[in-house]
Amino acid sequence: MFLAFLDALRSAGIPASLKEHLLLLDALDQEVIEETPEAFYYLARATFVKDEGLLDRFDQVFARVFRGALAGQALPGAEIPDAWLRAVAQKYLSPEEMARIESLGSWDEIMDTLKQRLSEQQGRHQGGNKWIGTGGTSPYGNAGYNPEGVRIGGESVHKRALKVWEAREFRNFDSTRELGTRNIKVALRRLRRFAREGAADELDIAGTIDGTARRGWLDVRMRPERHNAVKLLLLLDVGGSMDPFVTLVEELFSAATTEFKNLEFFYFHNCPYEGLWKDNRRRHAERTPTADVLHKFGHDYKLVFVGDAAMSPYEITHSGGSVEHMNEESGATWLGRLTATYPAAAWLNPMPEQYWQQGQSIGIIRGLMNDRMYPLTLAGLDDAMRELSRKR
Repeated sequence: MFLAFLDALRSAGIPASLKEHLLLLDALDQEVIEETPEAFYYLARATFVKDEGLLDRFDQVFARVFRGALAGQALPGAEIPDAWLRAVAQKYLSPEEMARIESLGSWDEIMDTLKQRLSEQQGRHQGGNKWIGTGGTSPYGNAGYNPEGVRIGGESVHKRALKVWEAREFRNFDSTRELGTRNIKVALRRLRRFAREGAADELDIAGTIDGTARRGWLDVRMRPERHNAVKLLLLLDVGGSMDPFVTLVEELFSAATTEFKNLEFFYFHNCPYEGLWKDNRRRHAERTPTADVLHKFGHDYKLVFVGDAAMSPYEITHSGGSVEHMNEESGATWLGRLTATYPAAAWLNPMPEQYWQQGQSIGIIRGLMNDRMYPLTLAGLDDAMRELSRKR
């Protein structure tokens, strides 16, 4: 069983080694946990999961492997162990809720009946008031209506089940999910490079202790504040097909503003051309020439484009292709100048990666970026920051 668990973890992309497998077995031999499924779950999770982005995947593998193993035993009702249900009840149910269970009989009677139903029932059951199934009034099953039921799988409908079987607690940590501001900040920190510059306005404790010991009197020493020295140039696509991603891009912008002291940003629409702007309400009246941006900000800036790259291919490849003005030079020309000036560059695409093949323009932009286009997910942002960190 445990070897099958190890194989299932590896198949799900969780790096589980034989060393960790032996460590888990040794912990069980040493009886470091109580003999309950819940305790075993936490022990196995602590042993195999080293990245919070894998927690949801681990939960799915754990449920699939051990549920299947229990279901193959002679007593199908063992799929819901007494010890597990009792522990969950004691932890989550109030004395009043436990007392209401008595309307169906004692706790033992409820669990015994559930096991008996599981052993007697053959196949799926829909509706009714006896068998375990969906949409009925039996105390057991899913999506039915019974004020004191045990829900097995599925989603809650009436919020009245005594126990939610196999509830997964870490779905929001999946590394394929879109980002929130907190997770964006964590990913952006891979790009940090600390330095001490400016006025000496922070107490240097180590220097003060050393100076005092050497001189024999109090020698207070100050030093510049330590801050992130990375310089970031952020170019943001706005309007049109980017409207559904406004919230996500706002979260990215908010996180970047917090994490990078040296941050410059400009807006563009679809593809950068000869002009960029700071205020979308005055984007036609107050534009900054892209050439000025290239000359003002040095080569040490990291360049990050944020956009879905969804447009007509002519907007990238031809002069006059812009949908808003007559561009004398193509978007590809300006993209080439930007990436040549800032070798550390990446493109973050908020569109789900499975749809990238549907747009010809996305493939063109991706080629112009030398394949440095990443999805705006936790894993994609992490890869982008690693790419930017490699180039000084």
